Amino acid sequence: MWHSIDLFKKVVVGHGVSEKLASIISELGLGGRLAIVTGPNVRRAVVEALISSTLSNFDIEVFEVRSPLVEEAEEVADMARNYNASLIVAIGGGKSIDVAKYVSYRLGINYLTVPTVTSHDGIASPFASLRGLETVYSIKVMPPVSVVVDIDIISKAPKRVAIAGAGDLVAKLTAVRDWKLAHRLKGEYFGDYAASLALLSAKHVFAYSKAISRGTPTGLRVLAEGLISSSTAMCIAGSTRPASGSEHLFSHALDIVASYPALHGEQVGVGTIMMGYIHGINWRKIKKTLKKLGLPTTARELGVKEQHIIDALTLAHRIRPERYTILGESGLTREAAEEVALRTGVIGNDC
Repeated sequence: MWHSIDLFKKVVVGHGVSEKLASIISELGLGGRLAIVTGPNVRRAVVEALISSTLSNFDIEVFEVRSPLVEEAEEVADMARNYNASLIVAIGGGKSIDVAKYVSYRLGINYLTVPTVTSHDGIASPFASLRGLETVYSIKVMPPVSVVVDIDIISKAPKRVAIAGAGDLVAKLTAVRDWKLAHRLKGEYFGDYAASLALLSAKHVFAYSKAISRGTPTGLRVLAEGLISSSTAMCIAGSTRPASGSEHLFSHALDIVASYPALHGEQVGVGTIMMGYIHGINWRKIKKTLKKLGLPTTARELGVKEQHIIDALTLAHRIRPERYTILGESGLTREAAEEVALRTGVIGNDC
């Protein structure tokens, strides 16, 4: 059994590092025709200033995206192809980065990410998540050639969005256990190093929860580096296994039954509480940490009905039937799902 490992060439994290974009692009020999994929708000707040300063010597075309729909991504890909872009530069949040990944995948050219929020580990992962694909989960793409995280930029993001990525990192506690379970029961490949790297990013959230919850530069840097570390684990594993397990299946199912009710990191955080209970690990500590971070721990805080939680729990095992998790092949009965949600306080009275 073998698999290839594709990694980014350069990661730069620090204050004001977005001003190094031009030198990074030149150093890596990525060409001079940039297709910048961004959102309208980020274009005004960040992109225009970068174009007039560090990127002034490049040929640039800006493509605004308003939704993470595959149809919109296809349109951007067609326009970037006609523009003859040498590099896709994603500047923004999840939707801009996911569209940029897909455009890069379609055109077969490199992409570079400049995240403006730390809401999930998609900022550097080799997977794109778009709505309208044949699946509700991510498709495999190449990792970004470079990741540039400017602490000054991400510090300006709304607190809720900024800290949501902590929920995505906590999720590695159950994701790795699901992966190991699939290895033991189904003979699936399991990579100890990738698993350890993913777990390390989760442990740092616990250690720095106070700083992250306050949105301090130190907390946001730890969070950003943890998200990149999680992405690296996926690159090494060749799959999302070290970062995505039953808690992500719950989140995908919740998107279906409740129409994308909350942020990805918020949903998988709640999923981790319940899957932690099923795995028999210290779910109370997970819940306590999420609360300390200011992330949701109940259906009400997610903005969904209690029935949605139960529906999602019973549907989750069918999202990726080829991916074995603690939910098994038959999933949870409604009675079992309700018991899990009640025991952990996700529905009913808090524990």
